[in-house]
Amino acid sequence: MPTDAIVVKGAREHNLKDIDVTIPRDKLVVVTGLSGSGKSSLAFDTIYAEGQRRYVESLSAYARQFLGLMEKPDVDYIEGLSPAISIDQKGVSKNPRSTVATVTEVYDYLRLLYARAGTPHCPNCGRVIERQTVQQIVDAILDMPEGGRLLLLAPIIKDRKGEHQQVFADARRLGFVRVRVDGEIREASDEITLEKNKKHTIEIVVDRLRAPGTGKDTEPEGRQRVTDSTEQALKLGGGVMVVAADGGEERLFSEHFACPFCGISLGEIEPRTFSFNSPHGACPDCTGLGHKLRVDPELIIANKALSLDQGAIAAWARTPAVGSWYQKMVEAVAELYDIPMDVPVRDLKPEHIDILLNGAPGKIRLRFTNSQGQSHYYTTNFEGVVRNLERRFRESDSDNVKADIERYMASVPCPTCKGQRLKPEALAVKVDGKSITEVTRLSITQADVWAGLLQSEDSPLNQRQRIIGRQILKEIRARLTFMIDVGLEYLSLDRGAATLSGGEAQRIRLATQIGSSLTGVLYVCDEPSIGLHPVDNHRLILTLKRLRDLGNTVLVVEHDEAMMRAADFIVDMGPGAGENGGHIVALGAFDDIAGAEGSITGAYLSGKREIQQPTRRREGNENAIRIVGARENNLKNISVDVPLGKMVCVSGVSGSGKSSLINEILHKKAAQILYGARDRPGDCDAIEGLDNIDKVVDIDQSPIGRTLRSNPATYTGAFTPIRELFATVPEARVRGYGPGRFSF
Repeated sequence: MPTDAIVVKGAREHNLKDIDVTIPRDKLVVVTGLSGSGKSSLAFDTIYAEGQRRYVESLSAYARQFLGLMEKPDVDYIEGLSPAISIDQKGVSKNPRSTVATVTEVYDYLRLLYARAGTPHCPNCGRVIERQTVQQIVDAILDMPEGGRLLLLAPIIKDRKGEHQQVFADARRLGFVRVRVDGEIREASDEITLEKNKKHTIEIVVDRLRAPGTGKDTEPEGRQRVTDSTEQALKLGGGVMVVAADGGEERLFSEHFACPFCGISLGEIEPRTFSFNSPHGACPDCTGLGHKLRVDPELIIANKALSLDQGAIAAWARTPAVGSWYQKMVEAVAELYDIPMDVPVRDLKPEHIDILLNGAPGKIRLRFTNSQGQSHYYTTNFEGVVRNLERRFRESDSDNVKADIERYMASVPCPTCKGQRLKPEALAVKVDGKSITEVTRLSITQADVWAGLLQSEDSPLNQRQRIIGRQILKEIRARLTFMIDVGLEYLSLDRGAATLSGGEAQRIRLATQIGSSLTGVLYVCDEPSIGLHPVDNHRLILTLKRLRDLGNTVLVVEHDEAMMRAADFIVDMGPGAGENGGHIVALGAFDDIAGAEGSITGAYLSGKREIQQPTRRREGNENAIRIVGARENNLKNISVDVPLGKMVCVSGVSGSGKSSLINEILHKKAAQILYGARDRPGDCDAIEGLDNIDKVVDIDQSPIGRTLRSNPATYTGAFTPIRELFATVPEARVRGYGPGRFSF
């Protein structure tokens, strides 16, 4: 058998008809054909499954228990296989902590860069905080202009009220002659009286000298004196000292990451300091998620066409027992503040809405009648619907109560970290004036430009930072470049992995594999061009060729014509779908497929068959839905008319805002109005014309079901009448079988 090919004999997985095929190795191979013709059965369920199974089988029993062993596909044998990696369209991760940066390992290198080359600042006042050794401080003093007068000061008191007589007594006892009080040099032996109620700053003058410079003649004695005085000043100042020069210039030196002005200390700066998945770096309020659940007034009163009498406050109108008590509370508030109960909420005054949601200072009097007919009166404060729900959510131990209240809550940015996920100490470390969160909020293209600037001759980094960051920045830019090559330059690094489409998730994994630079691997990809605008498609093809040129076999299930033209070899499956598929219709290069008899794919590629364009377009029903002032994500306050009664296509390059306009704004707003859905719609001024529709259905790319018991009949509901039919046959009736007897 040839060693330069993958040879498959007798493949019968799913609808494959005992086929034989030879696929060249180290080539870009496209498997194409009609939907349901057996492409995935051959590429994924046969070739990939066997390659993965053999690789896992070669590992130890201990390793296999963690990886799991795939079932052997229904095939006689396969030769020429390499270890296989599947890159399909399943989501990267549903974990809310996963982002584009973490999935691609860019964030790992950013954390390392900030830990080793970042400049810490005080989280409170923003001043640069430097940690230096005694030797570094001495070198800095020796670098000062030679001959200049210097004062080496040990700060003892910083902006604290009091007379501080004990400080002066200790200075005299230790043999120091001078102190600096509020910027003025005083003799320590003088009677120094300070105002008790004013803040004062006191520093001990450890030494007065002229800067010795770095000349050879003065260096031995000068360096030794500076070293001794520096050590003494740092000891007295708790690791902090001040050097005051002529002209009023002062420099602060510290052995610690601490701000002497604010008293804030930073711990050891490590990569985990910048991890929002670690308690060392995560914001303690939101535990690194960047958002928290808060009661949303829009969800409390979702249908503003209802009046208070009709149960407009949905959270208080769900159950009769609870609803009756809260309804009486609403009635009492309405009576006290003259709020009409029979008017739609949308017509109430804003101050009335505010009272209902956020409460009011006045007392309300409630009359409540129990089951025995006895009446009781209560005088209480009205805390408002929002505070009531938040209090009950916070205090309740019942999962059911919490789940019920969560229906009226929405995710909002954490008020402590402002959605940045990290502690203030981590956010205060800067590289080129940017925190690590500011960098991750950049798009991939912008982040690549920023990293390139740090590598350039005009880099704002100092020599030490350049040396440290050279290899780190190289790794960061390599990963960013791979993502740009697969058409993902519009994504921001902090984009949640759970929000990516199947195509975006697949291309991220593709970029990660290119970055690994493996050779001799079989990559199996599932329609990587899906969702890509044609302008981005050529870059994807170049990326797949680059993966091939590393010495790998790239097997792609694809329908795209440009991808087929770029392929080294094409396998055309067919001729039909399902039971009518599973055969090899044609093999070879693009021209071979285009000229193959009996190939539907070839007929379209050669132009013999084509998709007929409609001779006339539908006129619609003259109604439209108007979206006004759409601003969600990258939308620039646009207004759009969507005609009804027509097939409407929304197109544009990847990342242009299509999903933001239709999925986030139009669908969610329509679902909220028509069905009372509690998903918060995207940001816009208004949506007009929704009264022209009575139903909205979202058909997305998410899988319809993962359970082994699910099939097309059960999913569509067709299995129910089938079961009912079998239950009516005479034998079933004799045996007393109902429809449930025919359910698996």
